[in-house]
Amino acid sequence: MAFYIIFLIAVLILPIWVSINVKTTFSKYSSVHNSRGLTADQVARQILDNNGLYDVGVEHISGDLSDHYDPRAKVVRLSDSVYGKTSVSAIGVAAHECGHACQHAEEYTPIKIRTAIVPVVNICSYLWYVVFLIGLVVFETFPELAMIGVIMFSAVVLFQLVTLPVELDASGRALRTLENDMILDSSEIPKARKVLKAAALTYVVALVTAILQLIRLLMIVKRD
Repeated sequence: MAFYIIFLIAVLILPIWVSINVKTTFSKYSSVHNSRGLTADQVARQILDNNGLYDVGVEHISGDLSDHYDPRAKVVRLSDSVYGKTSVSAIGVAAHECGHACQHAEEYTPIKIRTAIVPVVNICSYLWYVVFLIGLVVFETFPELAMIGVIMFSAVVLFQLVTLPVELDASGRALRTLENDMILDSSEIPKARKVLKAAALTYVVALVTAILQLIRLLMIVKRD
């Protein structure tokens, strides 16, 4: 009973809290403009060039905090709330995405693993629930099918597990670059750190939730 209470809190409450925390933290420091007057896209271009990534582009996309690095197109895409903005929040996010570009260029091991398992994870994330439910229905005649569903979900957990160090490393790279290259001054770095820390919590919660879900599935199979 205690486990299911913890599970419900993790699944229903934590994601909502984390989402609100990211948005409020980003909004709070969106009003803090960097002393050099640089825009987030200018910072992204500077970081990429300083790392020799001249072939990686910087583009504007619509949306709110939909920023990402596309390794296939080799482009850092910055959203409406980041591109062209001079806030500490926007610059922190832009530097984080450039961190991913650097990871790919350096063939950072966790990101290589994550990229390699994406095709399998995409299939498993869509089918595991169906396989698991069918397995419960036919458990008496084919008990292995439910476990196959659990194994498929394990691939999703593995993806979350590998994603966490990738995101933490990208944020670490971003903060070191912003400080070492004096893009932000000493009073602005802690504010950028708070923005990136809030974003990182979303990946921590995603991993915790996935692990708890995996435990729940194993308990169901064992009970049946």
